[in-house]
Amino acid sequence: MKKKQWPGWGPDEQAEQHYLVQPRALAGGGDVRHVSEFLRASGWRDKSKTGGPVFMESPDRTVRVAYDPYVLPGGWTIHGKANGPNGEWSAHLGQQTPVEIVAGLTDALTRPRSAHAPNVWAPLQERNWHTRFEGEHYMATSPDGAAWMQYRQSADGSAMWWSGAKDQQGNGWTAHFSPHAPMHLVQAFSAELASPDPVMRPRGRIPHSAQIRTWSVSVKPSQLSAWQQARITAARAATWARNSARSTRPRTTARPSTTVGGARTRR
Repeated sequence: MKKKQWPGWGPDEQAEQHYLVQPRALAGGGDVRHVSEFLRASGWRDKSKTGGPVFMESPDRTVRVAYDPYVLPGGWTIHGKANGPNGEWSAHLGQQTPVEIVAGLTDALTRPRSAHAPNVWAPLQERNWHTRFEGEHYMATSPDGAAWMQYRQSADGSAMWWSGAKDQQGNGWTAHFSPHAPMHLVQAFSAELASPDPVMRPRGRIPHSAQIRTWSVSVKPSQLSAWQQARITAARAATWARNSARSTRPRTTARPSTTVGGARTRR
C-alpha cells in the first residue's frame, strides 16, 4: 500500500486518510451525493424526504432517479416515461454499484444527446475488454475478469442489457436495463464501467477484497470540498448555457398582413 501527500496544505487543517481504489467496479457504493448533488445543480427537483430514500425528478418530469437502501435488494432505480416513439424504460443498479459508474448514466441524462449513433461496446473494446458470443448472448468481460457487460435477447425478441462486477469472495453488484433503455445512456454507463481511473473512498469504507488495489492518500477537508464543488459548478454552468441558448433562439412569428380591397394579403 503506497502513501501520497497532497501539496499546498494550509497550517490550520488536519489531513484525513482516504484511499484510491482500483478497479473502480469493486470499490463499493460510495457517497450518493456524487449523483444527487450533480442532478440538483442541473436543475432537477429534489423530492427526497428527510431521512428517507433519495428521489430526484428531471425538469420536464419525464425521468426519475431514486436510491433506496432501506429495501431489499436496495439500490438505484432510474425510470423514464414513454416519449413519442420511445417506450417507457428503466434501469436498476445494485446498492454496491460505485456512484462514479452510476453517475456515468445519470450525468448523461442532463446533457443533450449526441448526433452520433451510440455504441455500447466501443468504450469496452478501447480498454481491451474481451468480447465474445455466449450462445445467443453477446458478452464483454474486463481484463481482470471482475466486471462484465452482456446483451441478452429472449425468445420473444425483447432485448436487455445486463452488467455487474464480482470478486472471488462473491461480493459485488449487478445492473440491468429494460429493452427500451436509450442506448446513449447505456454507452455512458459502459464508459464509466471500463474507465481505468481509480476512485476515492474514506478510511473504513474500503471493501474487503483480494482483487482490489489501494493507495493511501492524505487529503484535507477543504480539498475534498473543492473537488466536489468543481463538479457542481460545472453542472450549473452547463445548465445555464443550455437555458441561455434556448432563451436566445429566434422565434418564428406570423408576418403582418394588410387588407386591400377587402382581400387579405401578406407582406
